[in-house]
Amino acid sequence: MTKRTYDVAAYIWPSYTGDELRSRIFWPEGIGEWQTVQHAKPKFEGHAWPRKPVWGYVNEADRYVMEMQIAAAADHGVNVFIYDWYWYDNRPFLENCLNDGFLQASNRSRMKFYLMWANHDVTHLWDVRTSSSECYPTVIWNGFVNREQFETIAHRVIDKYFHQPEYYTIDGKPVFSIYYLANLIKGLGGVSETRKALDWFREECVKAGFPGLHLQIVTTGKNKVFADQEHDVQPPFGPVLQELGFDSVTYYQFCSFCDLSKGYHQVALDARDAWLERETSFGLPLVPHVSVGWDTNPRFQALKPNILNGNTPEEIKLALQYAKEFLDARPNQVPLLTVNSWNEWTEGSYLEPDDLYGYQYLQAVKDTFLAPEGGDRI
Repeated sequence: MTKRTYDVAAYIWPSYTGDELRSRIFWPEGIGEWQTVQHAKPKFEGHAWPRKPVWGYVNEADRYVMEMQIAAAADHGVNVFIYDWYWYDNRPFLENCLNDGFLQASNRSRMKFYLMWANHDVTHLWDVRTSSSECYPTVIWNGFVNREQFETIAHRVIDKYFHQPEYYTIDGKPVFSIYYLANLIKGLGGVSETRKALDWFREECVKAGFPGLHLQIVTTGKNKVFADQEHDVQPPFGPVLQELGFDSVTYYQFCSFCDLSKGYHQVALDARDAWLERETSFGLPLVPHVSVGWDTNPRFQALKPNILNGNTPEEIKLALQYAKEFLDARPNQVPLLTVNSWNEWTEGSYLEPDDLYGYQYLQAVKDTFLAPEGGDRI
């Protein structure tokens, strides 16, 4: 039997640093969203907060911290980081963890990385002081951009990131993931204009020496093509993705398309069914996704009851096995899966070791995708 390797790609939420000065409007103590994690309190008897990171409240924009994290990730089979990447007010936001951490790490060659443009609006969600108040829906920064800004973004990511030897590619094409299709279309002026902009992006990648661009879209339970009140009826998502020329589809979180009240075991089964459904309805390669958990209570003053319970290391391992089986049944598809996440502490979904399970989540990845010590990689 031909041995197969897998690309296990974990999302990184690059907020665990105070080095980005604009982030201090949300976390004034200067340690990024670790501030929220440190101050988190249980909301009810038996609530599994506060959790504590085994590695401490480290600055993830520090190259030496990232060297430790790269080693732990690679040793356990996580070989790709997907950096949440932001652009607000005509400039990047929260790039420090990638620029000053990962790209300066001496062992970065053990990993690949790619970008997910998290082009959603920013509200008071990140500031626990106001996230539960009537101010919460207020938009601080818009996530949509016009064509001029889009071209600035494209040139930045091509010049600064795509040429990095560790940048993740498929068939030689750099992978660029986009979180929110509706905001992309809104900013660029409709589906037709968005297609023109994406075609231009592809051409710029070719000019830069690549065979093209692999565009990946993030899908949710409520996929929208238009992000305004004028369109009461949304067109079918799949045909629009094909019209725009997207190459693959994945997810960001179980909570966006599964009923979490069923508990982790059933949610993982529902997710597996959703992979099959989306693969068929969208007509694009589906990159399977596994989430570690969901509990956003650290970000809120009042109880947020939508919690994913039962996310033990054993159940995570079973969900990862489903993803592996999905990929094994598609030998002609790139063996890539996405995981939420490496470090979403304030959403209760992380692989980084904590004081409850230690390294067991990472061990679940290793048990699923790496051979026993001294053996061949599966």
